Amino acid sequence: MKRLIERSRSVGEVLRWVTQNPGKVSASHYPIALHKLGQLLQQQPGPPVGAGDGRGPAGQVLEQPEFHALCQAIVSGCAKFDNFSIVNCLYAAAALGLPGESPLVRVLEDESRSRLGRFNQKDVSMVFSSEANNKALEAIFSSQLFYENRQERFIRSMAEWLPRKAENLTPYTMALIAKYVARHRLREPRLLDTIANFLLKRGEQLDSKVIQKLVFPFSRMNYRPSNHGELFPKLEAILEQKAGSSPLATVNILMSMFQLSHFPQTVLHQVFSPAFITNVMSSPYALIVRRYLSLLDAAVELEFREYSGPRLDPRYRVLMFEHALTADEANRKYSYKGLVAEALRQLVGEECYRQDEVLPPGYCTDFLLWINRSGTVLPLSRVPAASKVPPAMCPATMSLRSSVLALTSDLQDFAPFAPETPSSPPGPQESSRAGRVVLSVNDKWHYCQNSDILVGSRAMRDRHLRLLGYCLVQLPYTELEKVSGIDEAKHYLRQKL
Repeated sequence: MKRLIERSRSVGEVLRWVTQNPGKVSASHYPIALHKLGQLLQQQPGPPVGAGDGRGPAGQVLEQPEFHALCQAIVSGCAKFDNFSIVNCLYAAAALGLPGESPLVRVLEDESRSRLGRFNQKDVSMVFSSEANNKALEAIFSSQLFYENRQERFIRSMAEWLPRKAENLTPYTMALIAKYVARHRLREPRLLDTIANFLLKRGEQLDSKVIQKLVFPFSRMNYRPSNHGELFPKLEAILEQKAGSSPLATVNILMSMFQLSHFPQTVLHQVFSPAFITNVMSSPYALIVRRYLSLLDAAVELEFREYSGPRLDPRYRVLMFEHALTADEANRKYSYKGLVAEALRQLVGEECYRQDEVLPPGYCTDFLLWINRSGTVLPLSRVPAASKVPPAMCPATMSLRSSVLALTSDLQDFAPFAPETPSSPPGPQESSRAGRVVLSVNDKWHYCQNSDILVGSRAMRDRHLRLLGYCLVQLPYTELEKVSGIDEAKHYLRQKL
């Protein structure tokens, strides 16, 4: 039966073999039939497979009674299929271009989802080696099923397969893989280096919007690819030519490079030029570009002091973020921030800290405190006015450099936070040297998967806050998950502070 299906020369022949000989058709024959149908349809003229508008050969086949009978046979029997047949049917259906809402795809995805824990490496790697092509991969990495499947076996199989097949993939397919890698924070060097090699070889042929998708995983995972010595200069050269064609993509790529501590000087001359600014200010995405440019300008001030080119006009500067990040808000119920907030309230009092304070150039901090060198926490109401930064202060009204100077004023010595054990009073020098402290609750999604490495945006935020004079106290989830109850949390925070 397998040979008969594979040797079929027409769609009708495939459907006849499968539907007229049900007793001779096994589970393994169904994905072969679906895959063969996809191949035959690609060879025929008319709208692309899966167009779904009823015109041409593809639409006609999907409406044939024999094809519906084939789909119904798979739906009825898939619960008894082996794992490989289930996965292979889903991949073949993706390659055929069946819509995600079709009964066949829904049943296959539900069955696959229920078996995720039982899929082994062979089930997945066999499909990668025998079935995967551009169209199938595009559908696979757009599928909710595979966004939910973060199992290491799947990632390991993909990491083994991708370097061998990358040359035959389209940029769109590689961008989908990059999106999957970034979304799940997969710091897998083989995958990331394969994407980087793809970029190095084909970068000139790609537009800025595709390049930004391929570059993003590197900054997301705070990972410099092994070929960065060649790749980064090449990206700079490409951006020099294409900076104006897609301004939003350009600043996104720059942001990724800044997060990896790489500063392309020539491109900065372009994006801070009056012509570029005028162009973006009249575009529908003006606000988001202003936010990115404001943060890039702050990064230049803090980390690229040797830069002497044009800078962002102060009138265009805004805070990068106005409130807590969307991801943090969405994951609030899984965060340890609530536990820390209550412990901190009981430990130092509500007047001695601020939560979710946004500091120039627009970084949201979990908790902001003022503590002197002896460990005394100062109530914010007692901090001299000259030392405060209003939460909504726009960077246009105060340069970063002057803000650092203003924030280093001496603080009054006030001690609502009594130490656990008596200690000698601080000396005159110690009592006058206060510190601006940021408590950073680093939840699981702030790190790369199965790693203690912070994602790139979080790492850059920490670098910049330190350069602005803040003392960062990290509260990683790996420590917080061992804390049980408010009393333990207070003891933990007391030790940290």
